[in-house]
This record gives sequence, C-alpha cells and structure tokens, in this order.
Amino acid sequence: MTVNESRSDRIIRVIVGIILGILALEHTGGTAGIWIFGILALILLVTGLTGVCGIYRLFGIRTCPLPPESKSQKRP
Repeated sequence: MTVNESRSDRIIRVIVGIILGILALEHTGGTAGIWIFGILALILLVTGLTGVCGIYRLFGIRTCPLPPESKSQKRP
C-alpha cells in the first residue's frame, strides 16, 4: 500500500492516539468510553505508524508530498 499521510499528519495521529489510549486505560466515560477511546486510539496509532489511511484512500486525499519523479511525469 502507498503511504498517503504526511509526516506531520502521522505525528499528530500518534500523539492523539496515545492520549485516547490513556483516557481508555483510566476508564474515562465508563464502559462505553473505554471502548470508544480504545478503538479510536488503536485506529489512530495503526494509521499513524503505517502512514496509510483507508478513509484518505477512499476519498482520494493525499497529505504527503509527491516524489520528485512523479511530479515530472505529471504531464503526458
């Protein structure tokens, strides 16, 4: 799979994922909060560490810069 997240996007996802994971471990929001924060934390950590976001791919969004050779091949 092709990376479609920029470095800053990935860093933000990992930081927010860690914060949500801490909230889940502290039982914030009761049982529902544990599950919601835990699942969101897991998703953000996985996408942040891999650099691939399924929702970005679905909508054609790409926050990482194109490689130099791709920019020159943009014109036919």
